[in-house]
Amino acid sequence: MTIQGQKNEQAMKVFKALADPIRLTIIQYLNGQDHEVTCGEVDQAIHIGKTAGSYHFKLLQEAGLITARKVAREKYVALDRSTFDRYLVHFWDNL
Repeated sequence: MTIQGQKNEQAMKVFKALADPIRLTIIQYLNGQDHEVTCGEVDQAIHIGKTAGSYHFKLLQEAGLITARKVAREKYVALDRSTFDRYLVHFWDNL
């Protein structure tokens, strides 16, 4: 695959991830946080179940929109603003 093809594939992942209202709500919630939070905290805050949350976090992470790290049984997530800056100029102005 060419470099341009890889960029297009990544851009499609980003836009697909943001096209879902639940994932957009997750992004909005994380945007309001100034630190990493657990997936469980996000699930409770936006009222989704653990299974649904796991699915959405996976897609957001694959798109590069969030970072995730696991500590023992907890998974911590945060926004990866560099991806937004690369693909979505002025995104935060419109949120």
